[in-house]
Amino acid sequence: MDQFKELLPFLRDKNPQVRQIALANLVTQTPKDAPHRSIFFSNKNDVIRDLQLLCRDQLAIAHDAFRALVNLSDSPMLVSSLSEPAFLTFLVSYIINPQSILADLASMLLSNLTASSAACSTILSIKVSVVTLPNGFYATESRSGTCPAPVPYPSGQERQVLALPLLLDAFVQGAELVNESEDLSKRSRKGNLHFMASVFANLTSSPTGRLFFFTPHPSNILKPSDNLEYPLAKIISFTEHKDTIRRGGVASTIKNCSFHARAHRALLSPESTLVSVPPSTITAPGIGVLPYILLPLAGPEEFDLEDQEKLPEALQFLPPDKKREPDPTLRLTHVETLLLLCHTRWGREFLRANGVYEIIRAAHEAESVDKISESIERLVQLIKGEEPPIEQAMNEEEEYDAVPEGEIDYSKMFDVNPMLRALPGKKEEKEEEEDGPVIEALGADSDDEIVEV
Repeated sequence: MDQFKELLPFLRDKNPQVRQIALANLVTQTPKDAPHRSIFFSNKNDVIRDLQLLCRDQLAIAHDAFRALVNLSDSPMLVSSLSEPAFLTFLVSYIINPQSILADLASMLLSNLTASSAACSTILSIKVSVVTLPNGFYATESRSGTCPAPVPYPSGQERQVLALPLLLDAFVQGAELVNESEDLSKRSRKGNLHFMASVFANLTSSPTGRLFFFTPHPSNILKPSDNLEYPLAKIISFTEHKDTIRRGGVASTIKNCSFHARAHRALLSPESTLVSVPPSTITAPGIGVLPYILLPLAGPEEFDLEDQEKLPEALQFLPPDKKREPDPTLRLTHVETLLLLCHTRWGREFLRANGVYEIIRAAHEAESVDKISESIERLVQLIKGEEPPIEQAMNEEEEYDAVPEGEIDYSKMFDVNPMLRALPGKKEEKEEEEDGPVIEALGADSDDEIVEV
């Protein structure tokens, strides 16, 4: 261990070759199971500060510094040091800059850090300095050895801009990298930023994070006169992306946002409909999320014309080679999202009218995982149950307030909602499962899996 401790001071050496050799040896001790990992905790503030500074160094050094911090960020002892606003500002500025060569490693680090509520709170409110360019912007605090400043340096006025909308735009642009083996110098954006999906999932595990995604912003945050849109609308199309991290993080983000019952109209309404999220009266185009939840659950089945017409347009006449989501965890996430969207009468009626039963009936026939099949059966109960007369039903505000946001227990819905008490077969099920809920509590998703590299 002593030989590794002796290398720590060389992280500050003036000679870059010395810094690189020292760090190349030290990074081997950063994974969780490394035998000498404790050296990074004995004088943690100084070591972490050195590694943070080295993230701005030349390519080989910065690469290993980011790797080291990604591996060390699984420790609660280091999260507070890594989540200082100054470092998070650099990290966010670096990720949103298209020229950042190591943006993917930076997004992995941010994914790990946002498993902490303190880091999430900072990211939700953090602003970054930008200068407008003819074809975009330059984040001034991204300047580093792997992300040089533009030449000539822009002469415009620096301004402070909320960072999260820029992170969403960068994430969307990252998906445009079709050929990831392409020469870096030819890419307009150097990183694919798939791990930002996990960041968004972590942020939306809290009500404050969900509120951001349901607060209308200009489609381009740098142009306040642009049309308003809900931030969530920018990322919902990735539920069938080829990368599991990206589509999984987006699926969890959508599910987490579905805990906000007052936003269900905005979530489900099509883009052609302007809708607000109470208590706000500001309207924006509907998000139209339903097709992106159903597509991963849909297979190649053919429906008769009557059923076909109920489906959203994107699900009509799917090709014969259409595959369902292969990851059972993600399939379950989508089914749980549909369960959450059944929280109000309006939501249930919308799902009935838009072919949800037809898709999940076919999905149930093809499903091999018992837990998912059981969740689909619960969903069918909610969709196929007969609604009570309007005068006997809860009003929408009562439905919103029936269960605290983020702690939705669907077994309580059977107790408080007349429609659910009247479901076919409900009495027999209650006798059989007297000691347990018919529908289990659903919790918000976060990316609990810490990345190592």
